[in-house]
Parts: sequence; C-alpha cells; structure tokens
Amino acid sequence: EVQLVESGGGLVQAGGSLRLSCAASGFTFDDYAIAWFHQAPGKEREGVTCISIGDGITHYAHSVKGRFTLSSDNAKNTVYLQMNSLEPEDTGIYYCAADHGCGQDEYEYWGHGTQVTVSS
Repeated sequence: EVQLVESGGGLVQAGGSLRLSCAASGFTFDDYAIAWFHQAPGKEREGVTCISIGDGITHYAHSVKGRFTLSSDNAKNTVYLQMNSLEPEDTGIYYCAADHGCGQDEYEYWGHGTQVTVSS
C-alpha cells in the first residue's frame, strides 16, 4: 500500500521556522519525485517545491526561493521541507505528493496534509 505521511506542521510566529517531513512507503522511492503543495485558506492548492529523488534536483516557486529548502534522506524514504522566515501568507495546509517527475499536472499519490499556521 502506498502511503505518504506528512508531519511537522504547527503554529509559529512570523519570522520563525518549521521543518515538515514526508515519509513515503509502498513504492520505489528513488524512481519518484516528491513535491510539496500549499493550500491557503479559501484558495486553490499550488505547488511550492519539488525534488527528483534519483538525481536530487530541486525546484522552487518564486515565493519561497531563499526561504524554503527541500532535501531527502533516501535511507529513510523521507523528504524534508525546511521553512525559514515564515510569513502569515505561508499559512495553510501543506501536502506532499509523488509522481515520476516534477511538474506534473496531476500527481499519482498524495498525503493527507499538515497544517501550518503563521501568526503575525
């Protein structure tokens, strides 16, 4: 059974940091890309960042470049999203998703999300 389990969300003040984790199981981790999506309250889900596990290449949305860092621990089948200098606009649910490459229109597997709240 394929599973993506997010953790690490919480409440933080503006300027603070959080590290989200996405633990994957049930598929060949190295063959996939893992992406993070952000859904702000009342808005559509949008892509934030993605990593191609096999070659480690990462992609970032302009809004998070320089603040967020994506990494993977292939031994643990886990991807980490380090979020620094958080802003109230970063509030929302963060989902991780997996597919055979970054930039997909639809990702094959999804987690249930973790809530991030940034207070001003």
